[in-house]
Amino acid sequence: MSYPGKPETGLSDRSHSIIWNHWRNHAENTPSREAIVHWTAGEEPYRWSWGALMRTASIFALRLRELGVGKGDVCAIIIRHHKNFYPIYMAVSSIGALPAVLAYPNPRLHPDKFREGLEGMARRSGLDWLLTERGLETSVRPLASRPGSTIRGIFFPLEWEEGGGHAEALAQQKEAKPDDPCLLQHSSGTTGLQKAVVLSHRAVLEHVHYYGESIGVTSEDKIVSWLPLYHDMGLIAAFYLPLTLGIPVVQIDPFEWVSAPVMFMEALSLEKGTLAWLPNFAYNVMADRIHEEDLSSFRLDNVRMLINCSEPVRAESHEKFFRKFSPYGFRREAFAACYAMAETTFAATQTSPHLEARRVSADREALAQGYLRIAERDSEARVCVSSGVVIPGCQLRIVDESGEDLPEGRVGEIAIRSVSLFDGYRNNPEKTDEVLKDGWYFSGDYGFSHQEEFYIIGRKKDILIIAGKNIYPEDVEDSVGQVPGVIPGRVISFGMEDELSGTEQICVIAETRTDDDAEKKRLRLAIREAGMGIDVSISRVYMAPLRWLIKSSSGKPSRNANKERALCELTYK
Repeated sequence: MSYPGKPETGLSDRSHSIIWNHWRNHAENTPSREAIVHWTAGEEPYRWSWGALMRTASIFALRLRELGVGKGDVCAIIIRHHKNFYPIYMAVSSIGALPAVLAYPNPRLHPDKFREGLEGMARRSGLDWLLTERGLETSVRPLASRPGSTIRGIFFPLEWEEGGGHAEALAQQKEAKPDDPCLLQHSSGTTGLQKAVVLSHRAVLEHVHYYGESIGVTSEDKIVSWLPLYHDMGLIAAFYLPLTLGIPVVQIDPFEWVSAPVMFMEALSLEKGTLAWLPNFAYNVMADRIHEEDLSSFRLDNVRMLINCSEPVRAESHEKFFRKFSPYGFRREAFAACYAMAETTFAATQTSPHLEARRVSADREALAQGYLRIAERDSEARVCVSSGVVIPGCQLRIVDESGEDLPEGRVGEIAIRSVSLFDGYRNNPEKTDEVLKDGWYFSGDYGFSHQEEFYIIGRKKDILIIAGKNIYPEDVEDSVGQVPGVIPGRVISFGMEDELSGTEQICVIAETRTDDDAEKKRLRLAIREAGMGIDVSISRVYMAPLRWLIKSSSGKPSRNANKERALCELTYK
């Protein structure tokens, strides 16, 4: 396996190294090589070479040291898409401090809500410094002055003019060790409730090495990403992996992608991108919202892996995407998938390069009873898409409620052991004890194995139990999402206890663009009929306007948060 920058060894020296040393080696050995291509709508891309990137990072590091930032400090970075975000992040790392990317507040979010969420995160994670933009000063300044606050200072590094000084040489980490903390990232969830995961240099380097092997990374690869860097998929797959291995990465503003999804296709085509990671909903968004006339000059032949991750993979999403983009060179074998989470640094499984992710048509009734049986008729099937085989350095088990191993084809919770596993949630020993047992991480995800590949079908906590039968909310949401008039991907299903019947009721929140009462009545009927089509009785239907659903930090609608909001704000029929 060959990596650029150190082709003779790859990451063979990872057990005695730290991240900064790999970045430094790239700057010294290939200073003019492209490191990061920063895309902004309406502007020429800004191209960071390794030499310029690391010199700028070293200048920022000098300023941060002068301001008192030291080894082991946690530096929260709340900065929008900006070319200097990358050297600022790397500067924090060079000091031996822990960078922690937090989401910049959505314009629709009330400042008080943002402040409350940040305060909760600061309390749980023990934030020492905030690096942010001047526009957030009035929101974050009170946090530093409150009694008991861990925050020691607030900086605005975008005003420092490329660091505001000169570095005689690239910064060095002389005292850092491989097992020292490298970064702090948060598991997905609503702001303030996210769990803080601290990872060591060793964990990140081991993961980058083994995951790089599993997807066959070479010096010819180029990653394209619009993923937010506060999420593990964006931070590890589209930042640490390329920068550690020395392959270029194109970064697109997540907010601009939401407004104009075609930017991703434009970047893949013009930059000749070969690798990208996407949550499942993004396949639907791009297939639905990108117009044919915007694609005429684009080619996607160069894409070798488009990796579906962070939520259960939907076969129909892949099919919709393929119908739209195959005329422009996208190949079916580029459909890939992985199973990943912040607690294992990133990926635990991965499908094979150059082969389309496999599918299994599972009998829905049997799956609800906890085992895999191949469906005899399409009407009875849930098409499950593989998330691949276990990557090197990792082990997976499917276990029952008592933690005992289940055989292939049985549905259970996924437990993981990995060389890149976290040591526990920061400042949260109770939650750590819930999920870490004898070196195994119990994920709370349900799935099964089939022919040595793993299929993820839902979250343990989200499963609905109706009259003793397991109902996966994803099945309900997929079925309702196909009803004309319902916005695809904007559906939530949840359960409510019904004292009269002694079991749960199935409830659905569906977004729609219509305000017409008669049309809403028709939609409610169609939604219930869609449920009947998969042998599910939907008791309550809540109709919501566009963009009503609350999303988690990973961009997925949050079931619990939306349930609580619906009960307070919406009426059902």
